[in-house]
Amino acid sequence: MSDKKVIGLGIETSCDETSVAIIENGNRILSNEIYSQIQEHAPFHGVVPEIASRSHLLKINPVYERAMEIAGVRPEDLDYCAVTSRPGLTGSLMIGGQLARCLNLVHGIDLITVDHIEAHMYAVFLEGKEQEYPFLGLLLSGGNSAIFRVHGPSEMELLGTTMDDALGEAFDKAASVMGLPYPGGPYVEKQALEYAGAHPDAWSRPSMFPRLLKDLPSSKLAFSYSGIKTAVLQAAGRGEDTGQICFDFQRTSFELVRRMLLRAMESTGLSTVVASGGVLASNSLRNVLNELAQEQGIQLHYPEDRKLCTDNAAMVGALGFKLWKSGLRNNLDFPVSSRR
Repeated sequence: MSDKKVIGLGIETSCDETSVAIIENGNRILSNEIYSQIQEHAPFHGVVPEIASRSHLLKINPVYERAMEIAGVRPEDLDYCAVTSRPGLTGSLMIGGQLARCLNLVHGIDLITVDHIEAHMYAVFLEGKEQEYPFLGLLLSGGNSAIFRVHGPSEMELLGTTMDDALGEAFDKAASVMGLPYPGGPYVEKQALEYAGAHPDAWSRPSMFPRLLKDLPSSKLAFSYSGIKTAVLQAAGRGEDTGQICFDFQRTSFELVRRMLLRAMESTGLSTVVASGGVLASNSLRNVLNELAQEQGIQLHYPEDRKLCTDNAAMVGALGFKLWKSGLRNNLDFPVSSRR
């Protein structure tokens, strides 16, 4: 049996991170370079597509060169190039796609197109947590709030998704209403923790916000955060304490995650959960999920390295390795799409 190392390159430009990574054998990170556009979008309290694509165009080559330098590899060392082609901002996806095409044309490197949402499920594989199929995938990010049954590479069944806003988007909008910086998640969490520390009875009293999707039939899985976003606006307008708003917003939002995850387990009989997405960088959410895992005997896995929770090319390279090993190859004229 050959001991040849398989070296892959991942490219991620679906939204507001420009990332290139070099991966060995699908599970070892040799480099994972990320340029974040947060400061460019902060004045607008959200991602502006035109700014995002222009920034990717300016940064993609330096990020690629840095990733190759850190990994100590040359283009001729690469066995495959995995690139996010869906879903995402079309203009942003095109920039990563062009780099991948160039590498194929100039160096003959195999092309593998990757689903950005599916790639998040493989971030934990980079920390030695390779999972047996099937398992439940929980994705909580700025653009997605969804639960999947993952049967294998390119075999991901949607069980439930958001009916409106994603959880990360709701955090950003709530923060904006309260005058907190962008991105909102860390600042809302900080305010919530400070409030809980100063009010020992915070957890024992009712939330100022009603239970989300309380009338959703027990057979259905869904998320919805537009209502609580409006409720935050109203609470701030009444002059309610910012810390209390953040605390109740966070615990009410996370309760829905907990409830939907329990439903997914009950309906599928699966007890292994892989969670990822930018919102998983929150210690408060991790605590909620850890408590649920202990109560229910769940095998819960999420990236310990918060860099792997957010958009990154290493996860793209990890999934790309699985697809490459299965024999998948994509043509030079592959499309990019805003949808899965």
